[in-house]
Amino acid sequence: MKLIDREQVAGMNIHYRYFSLEYFLEAQMRAGFQSIELWAGSPHFFLSNLEYEDCRRVKRMICERGLTVKVITPENCSVPYQFAAADPELYRRSFDYFKKGLDAGEELGCTLMAVHSGRGNLNEDREEAWKRGRDMLARLADYAQAKGITLAMESLRPQETNLAVTLKDVKRMLDEICHPNFKAMIDTCAMGVSGENPEQWFQALGDGNIVHMHFVDGMPYGHLAWGDGRHDLKGWLEILRRHHYRGLLSQEITALEYCYEPAAADVRNYQKFEPYME
Repeated sequence: MKLIDREQVAGMNIHYRYFSLEYFLEAQMRAGFQSIELWAGSPHFFLSNLEYEDCRRVKRMICERGLTVKVITPENCSVPYQFAAADPELYRRSFDYFKKGLDAGEELGCTLMAVHSGRGNLNEDREEAWKRGRDMLARLADYAQAKGITLAMESLRPQETNLAVTLKDVKRMLDEICHPNFKAMIDTCAMGVSGENPEQWFQALGDGNIVHMHFVDGMPYGHLAWGDGRHDLKGWLEILRRHHYRGLLSQEITALEYCYEPAAADVRNYQKFEPYME
């Protein structure tokens, strides 16, 4: 039963951090992926608030293997840059960093950049941190519009942020920013941890406001390859079809076990989608 198109299932390089970018791209080609989401992190793609990788070289490597990069995701968990930084200087540098991410995304031909709300200090008023994150994302949406890119904001687990954790939080941020280049994305791990499901997200936000997904298995914790968790792959794909979702299903599998044999994990993961692509 065909529920999705082959190019919707996108590989991601975050679990290839112990391997070269070339190795990742070759592995995607062999596994059958046609699309990728580029995690802009070391050692694959250098990005700072001042400069970034040679995009012409990277794009050539991608295109030579018949792949298309549609989403750029600046590293924003293990680096100091973040959307709701409390320190004014770090806030300024973070804004410049994400602007560089949009510059790089434009050069690579991306139409989306994945973002989140940032996080506040636990010893401050949450609303103050919320305002900082909202204001930066609104400014970035203006810049993204000039670049032909849309920001796609995901929720995070409560261990990762005290801002946008739930669907309700994401809807609030979308409503407050209210920008054509600022939309929502589903991260199925964060969604599952919050006790939510894709149907609830589509009902709350509307079909046109969900433009991207980190679509992985989970317990619900864990960004797992399909078959390693307990989520309902077929059932969720049927929901996406009912809501005419045409965006990517990026495979952000991050469990440490995948980092040592990422290519094998990708082959096994991709095969789980095969019955629903033909």
